[in-house]
Amino acid sequence: MGWGPDDPEDAPVTVLKGLGPKTAAWLEEVGISTVGELRAVGAAGAYRRLRHRDPRGASLNALWALHGALAGIHWTHVDPETKARLLAEVGSAPR
Repeated sequence: MGWGPDDPEDAPVTVLKGLGPKTAAWLEEVGISTVGELRAVGAAGAYRRLRHRDPRGASLNALWALHGALAGIHWTHVDPETKARLLAEVGSAPR
């Protein structure tokens, strides 16, 4: 996948498209620093951690971006059905 000989799951989350340094720093603060850790927790789990850390700081766009990064798509391409499933997973109503 372009990360070299090391396990891609051990790569920092910054290698995932759509996650910038700000989101990576937030994830680090909640104990998620590698692709494998993010994959294990999942987009909804990571978003719940971010919301717990800073209830006003993490918008739903962060949830779409986390999912998109794991799925290999841009966050604006997350379909409505997936958004509804993710919202159900995090226990949020659309805002």
